[in-house]
Amino acid sequence: MRYGTGAEVLRDLDFTLSRGGFYFLTGASGAGKTSLLKLLYLAQRPTRGRIRLFGQDLSDAERDSLPHFRRRIGVVFQDFRLIRHLSAFDNVALPLRIAGRDEGEIHSAVREMLEWVGLGDRSGARPATLSGGEQQRVAIARAVITQPDLLVADEPTGNVDAEMAKRLLHLFDALNGLGTTVVVATHDLGLLAANSGAEIMRLDSGALVDPTGLLRNPPRMDRREARP
Repeated sequence: MRYGTGAEVLRDLDFTLSRGGFYFLTGASGAGKTSLLKLLYLAQRPTRGRIRLFGQDLSDAERDSLPHFRRRIGVVFQDFRLIRHLSAFDNVALPLRIAGRDEGEIHSAVREMLEWVGLGDRSGARPATLSGGEQQRVAIARAVITQPDLLVADEPTGNVDAEMAKRLLHLFDALNGLGTTVVVATHDLGLLAANSGAEIMRLDSGALVDPTGLLRNPPRMDRREARP
């Protein structure tokens, strides 16, 4: 993958994400993590090569066919991308409304989700009145509210304290237990150490490399069986 006529920011990647797997994507700043995530949530197309999602080759799919696939993907953006004129509640409710869910069902699901991320008392607040950590939690709640087939998160715990980071990762883990494939981009070694059941993908200068040292790939385990 390259932007414009510049050098390739990703090259010679060849990997498969197992359905229902949990993955950490790590690497130094500028390694290409965000670019790889853009390919996964269909914001960019590969400059060369192929990409398959949900059993379909989408490398050169018609543009008007992509929204159908994007609705199966939850995305937590590093810069949140909340809609400024909507409340926290309405930001989280948006994917459910787009999907045509009943308003009664939406109200119950969104209230429960906001309570889970510690924002039950901030549901009416607009993004400009929320702290960076609160906005991050709204963004995460919005991404997981539909129980997507694939969840892609770019540094999702970068603006929250350690205790909230642990709680949010538990939310990802619970979603994974329901069958969602989860990919979390992070440079936080603490998160990697605390989640020994996840697989680790490491990018170095646009290429995937075998993790070493502290990032040694742990044995694969069935997270759903391991959960109490």
